[in-house]
Amino acid sequence: KHFNDPIQRGQSMNKEFNVQKLIAASIASGAHVICEDDAKAILDNFGVPVVSEIRVPDPQTAGEAAEKTGFPVVLKAVGAKILHKTESGLVRVGLNSPAEVAAAAARMATESPLPIEAFLVQPQIRGKREFVAGMFRDPLFGPVIMFGLGGIFTEALDDAVFKVAPLSNSDIEAMFAELRSRKLLLPFRGEEAVDKTALGAILKGLSDLATQFPQIKEIDINPLIVQPDGMPVAVDALMITGEHRPAPAIKRGEVNRETLGSCYYPSSVVFVGASGTISKWGHMLPTNILNRNYKGRVYLVNPKGGQIAGQEVYRSVSDIEDDVDLAVVTLPAAKVKEQIPLLQAKKVKAMLLISSGFRETGEAGRRLEDDVVKAAREAGILIFGPNTMGICNPHIDFFCCGVHVYPLPGSTALVCQSGNMGTQLLAFAEQQDIGIRAFSGSGNEAMVTLEDYMEAFEADELTRTVVLYIESVKDGVRFFKSARRVSRKKPVVVLKGGRTSEGGMAASSHTGALASDHRIFDAACRQAGIIQVKQPIDLLDLSAVFSSLPLPRGNRVAIMTLGGGWGVVTTDLCIEHGLTLPPLSEAIVNRLDQILPDYWSRGNPADIVGEHDPAIPMTAMEALMEWDGCDAVIHLGIHGRRILAAKMLNSIANTDPAYSAEELREIEEMAVAFEKEYIRHVAQLTEKYDKPVLGVSLLTDEDSKTLYRIEGCKYKGVFFPSPERAVKALASMCRYRQWLEAHA
Repeated sequence: KHFNDPIQRGQSMNKEFNVQKLIAASIASGAHVICEDDAKAILDNFGVPVVSEIRVPDPQTAGEAAEKTGFPVVLKAVGAKILHKTESGLVRVGLNSPAEVAAAAARMATESPLPIEAFLVQPQIRGKREFVAGMFRDPLFGPVIMFGLGGIFTEALDDAVFKVAPLSNSDIEAMFAELRSRKLLLPFRGEEAVDKTALGAILKGLSDLATQFPQIKEIDINPLIVQPDGMPVAVDALMITGEHRPAPAIKRGEVNRETLGSCYYPSSVVFVGASGTISKWGHMLPTNILNRNYKGRVYLVNPKGGQIAGQEVYRSVSDIEDDVDLAVVTLPAAKVKEQIPLLQAKKVKAMLLISSGFRETGEAGRRLEDDVVKAAREAGILIFGPNTMGICNPHIDFFCCGVHVYPLPGSTALVCQSGNMGTQLLAFAEQQDIGIRAFSGSGNEAMVTLEDYMEAFEADELTRTVVLYIESVKDGVRFFKSARRVSRKKPVVVLKGGRTSEGGMAASSHTGALASDHRIFDAACRQAGIIQVKQPIDLLDLSAVFSSLPLPRGNRVAIMTLGGGWGVVTTDLCIEHGLTLPPLSEAIVNRLDQILPDYWSRGNPADIVGEHDPAIPMTAMEALMEWDGCDAVIHLGIHGRRILAAKMLNSIANTDPAYSAEELREIEEMAVAFEKEYIRHVAQLTEKYDKPVLGVSLLTDEDSKTLYRIEGCKYKGVFFPSPERAVKALASMCRYRQWLEAHA
């Protein structure tokens, strides 16, 4: 090779170059490693700039080769069993003469603990910045591309970003933006900014390799040195190969979305396994439905007949005169299959299989579940569950679930893989007036999966937000594709249980060593536009804001506070979550000067200094909403003052006879009336200026809510009990808006 340019930029690409032949030879040898020079040749053919080098068989010819490259040079030993050369003492840098090179090669040959097949002589590439790039195959999501801070401290620094292949341009841009050390991509210590076009081409090349050659299991480029002119060059490369064994296909029949959607609107329901015993599922579920204003027909089935909850009980499904839409089955697992022909005869569309004792219990349960699914599929019956806590649709007052709580109709679709989590979230939604579009406990997902729910709610016009509690994903590729498609239309919010467990994959490369199950799941969520949260309360906080407020156009926040301390804390939280606080415009300052004392802060946060004139927060809020310099407003301490006032008035009633009970009651009523009017004012301004407004209550009590519905208003009043929750919710809205813009 010619060495007037120390970098190959693809100009030597060989059209006859056979990547598959190198892969096959690697596998046939049993080593499953493609040597560094061959690995770099493959990368070169996929547009990755690589260092020029000469491969030589022995120390003497290594010294001769060095004369051709120009000094200083780098010497490396290569072999099928040599994975990490630096750790094995098989790399020498800064060699300045043929004699030094020959001597270093001789020492390597003598001292190496691993067999050496050849030596590589390379010109030493100079640059102050080292990155790492690579690929590995995740068992759930398939090929994953990694980019991060490289060199010998790769694992210790642990600054890496992952994306599922194939990569789009927006994915590559996101990888640069998500790197903690992204400032190194800018001009650095006299060196030019990194050539992002070249860097992006490297990541795209890895993505193309991953998708075209499934027998390449891992690729590691470390280091990827950035030269003073900003050009990245791969100076070391490793490829691990293996037989391509496609993951076993997940055998699932296609779920008809129309049928799935209709199950939330049954005109009739039969409870198979109805019981008169309190606390049994066969009693909890029918009494829940009968307790509401559900308009459909309800049938109860128990071989003993008689009456339960004042309803006639049929001895068999076949005794029911009419056809039935939905069957709710609470029988022991072993008795479920025998009911399927009876349900088929009644033209049942779906079975809500509450019963446990299936796949979750072990191999015997798995076989039983498979048998039931096979029989149901042949009968044309859709199964929800098994091992589910039920479903509900507040829009028709249909609550067929184990928890007797009744959230208002709304636009948040909620799916949980945990019954207990579903119970908690539905109860909180009811308490805080957060509306629910529909709920489902997904159970074992024998037929209807998370992806089916997402796709059904994607098409549902009443759903504005999809909220998922996930403990496991069975089909990662479908989950990723479905979530990315749904996210383009409406927010998908996810809480993943078990996210701290480390993946057990043994990694041969730096790329694999940096990966773990939860990191790849998190990366896939970000890439798909999913808003991931860490606490159950965050799920409903985000469902509240996404269902009740417009998205912010940017991340500029104005803060209005009743006291300085809260403003300071909220400012810190905003900055920590990637939000910005622009200084108030001169026009805003002049306007607020007219209503506030001379000593007010004249800044953002705007501290209205505890003034009790009810017109002040009304006027200040509108001034901030009118301002083009902000995209959202957070207001602190205005809502909830009625509670503080009530406590003060109670003390006055107990101590000061100068005030009558009537006078104190009138003052308290004024505080309550102001709060209602303030909430209305905020909701109206939200609609008028199409900006989100998030409130933080001074105090809360049993009457406090997260959402306040205002008749005639498109949006709602949204209030949180702490600045942390308000800021986290707003930051999530901003991230979702940014994702939408990047993927427009």
